[in-house]
Amino acid sequence: METQKIQTEGTRLLHGGDLYGAARAVGCKEGELLDFSSNINPLGVQPKVRRAICESMEGVEQYPDPLCRRLVQAIARREQVHPEQVLCGSGGADLIYRFAYARRPKKALLPAPTFGEYEEALIQTGTEPLFYELNQERQGESGMLEALTPELDAVFFCNPNNPTGLLTHRDFLLGLVEKAAGMGIFVFLDECFLDFSEDGESFSLIKYLEKFSNLILLRSFTKMYAIPGLRLGYVLSDNRKLLEAMRRAGQPWAVGGLAQAAGLAALEDRDFPARTRELVGRERAFLRQGLRKLGLQVYEGAANYLCFRAPGETRLYEKLLRQGILIRRCDNYRGLSREHYRVAVRGREENKRLLAALVQVGLTEGRQKDALS
Repeated sequence: METQKIQTEGTRLLHGGDLYGAARAVGCKEGELLDFSSNINPLGVQPKVRRAICESMEGVEQYPDPLCRRLVQAIARREQVHPEQVLCGSGGADLIYRFAYARRPKKALLPAPTFGEYEEALIQTGTEPLFYELNQERQGESGMLEALTPELDAVFFCNPNNPTGLLTHRDFLLGLVEKAAGMGIFVFLDECFLDFSEDGESFSLIKYLEKFSNLILLRSFTKMYAIPGLRLGYVLSDNRKLLEAMRRAGQPWAVGGLAQAAGLAALEDRDFPARTRELVGRERAFLRQGLRKLGLQVYEGAANYLCFRAPGETRLYEKLLRQGILIRRCDNYRGLSREHYRVAVRGREENKRLLAALVQVGLTEGRQKDALS
């Protein structure tokens, strides 16, 4: 694999996780690559979830419940909200697009850098996206509050942010939502990675749903429960009219039967997120320290991934791919450069392999022992 010339792909996708395109580029099978580009729970799929998926195969000749009734009830119990405040979709991205198509805002404010699907969805619906550049050391600043004007129809925000992993405190977000409410602006708050953060509940705005009808929260099963191949996510809002408009903005069978069964089984294990946070917290600290020992500028991320800048290294993606390791290039995020990359937090042996590979490609020659200690 080291001597393979990487073939240029005709289409570079907006997001990470394109294991198939990367494998094709170096002429190997998908299973031969170690994927650090997608931020999936290192604990993998729960056994009971696997069993539920297999058992649900008996019902594939039937259409799935278009309203996800059982799953909605289970989510409402877990989140301690009313079932009428829950809408399921085919992954978080599906719900982002449903919001954009349901509202069709004329102008929307987005932070930069942040998840690229917000902008992509808005462009498809003819929205003019406006951007507020975030401070690299802090996720939110009072300046973004000043950027709110009555001409806006929506604001998107991600907490913790993707790709930086930086957390924003609840007080700032409450101020953002409150000011936006006074101007009739919707706030789409993405909390998909908050479950990976220690004390993430203290950063969430879920307790304020009934206070602010302009607030919509995005959650996902994809990352925490390691089922990206099934596509399952949901939004929470007290705005029933908005949720109904989002439901009607896409095809009626948004969530397949296998995904609904997987979601129900995943929610039965209430201790799984806590076990995940313990592992991710430990491995995130190990990986962050190792990356910094290699001279990389690492963000203080609080999710299951780390974003870093490698000064002078604009071909690190290609170098590691030749070593059988796939990472996320971040140059297509607004505000980041070709020197910025993101890596998932995986298990100890896999994280060690990444650090060793970084030395092997000549990032910081002769410092492998120090990085792995």
